[in-house]
Amino acid sequence: MSRWIGFLFVILVGVALGLLYGWVVDPVEFIDTTPDSLREDYRADYVLMVAEIYQADRDSAAAVTRLTFLANEEPLAAIQNAARFATEVSYATSDLAKIDALFDAVMAWYDNPLGDTAP
Repeated sequence: MSRWIGFLFVILVGVALGLLYGWVVDPVEFIDTTPDSLREDYRADYVLMVAEIYQADRDSAAAVTRLTFLANEEPLAAIQNAARFATEVSYATSDLAKIDALFDAVMAWYDNPLGDTAP
């Protein structure tokens, strides 16, 4: 029986020391970050989320604004890179279609950013 007590004591001491270290000695610092610091797979997911929002609201200007958070890329380049990555890792066909639709909408927005129709 004393082996079990010793075992449980060591486990409890380990848990206590782990909590003490994680909460007091070196706690995690949460830092706000922006999408431009994301890895490529998360950037592709971000573009896909923008594409899903665009599919729901059809607001090209808002989509461009959301894509500008990927600061080191132009929105069209971000979409193209996301589409390339999504194709490489075999995203669902419906997701690829959403990204393509977003690309077409952003391209059209760049051609006519004010939404004016030609006379």
